[in-house]
Amino acid sequence: MSDNTITPSEALTISTLINYTEQGIASRVLAKNTGGNMTLFAFDKGQALSEHSAPFDAIVMVVEGSLLLTIEGNPVTAKPGEIVRMPANIPHAVDAPEPAKMLLVMLREPNTDCTH
Repeated sequence: MSDNTITPSEALTISTLINYTEQGIASRVLAKNTGGNMTLFAFDKGQALSEHSAPFDAIVMVVEGSLLLTIEGNPVTAKPGEIVRMPANIPHAVDAPEPAKMLLVMLREPNTDCTH
C-alpha cells in the first residue's frame, strides 16, 4: 500500500505544505506505505501532544519555530533543522512554546534493539 500527497520529482519547500490552525494542531500525511510514513505538523503557540508511546521508532525534524520534546522524562528543545529520535515504546510528549512546524518520520519496522 502506498499513499503519497506530494508531487513526485519536484523540489518543494516543506514549510509551505501546511498552515497553522488557530489554537490547534494541523497535520498532513506527505507519504505513507508499509515501511512507515511522513507526517507534517503545525502547532499553534501553547499546543501540545500529551505523553504517549508508539511501537515504532520515530524521527522528528523541526521545520519552523521550536518544540520541547519530553522523552522518557528528559526534556529536549529542538530548533529548525534539528532532528530528534524518539525510540519505540518509550513515553514521549511534544509542547509548542511558540508556533512551530515539524516533520515526523515514523519507521514501521519494529525496533528489536532493546538498548534504545
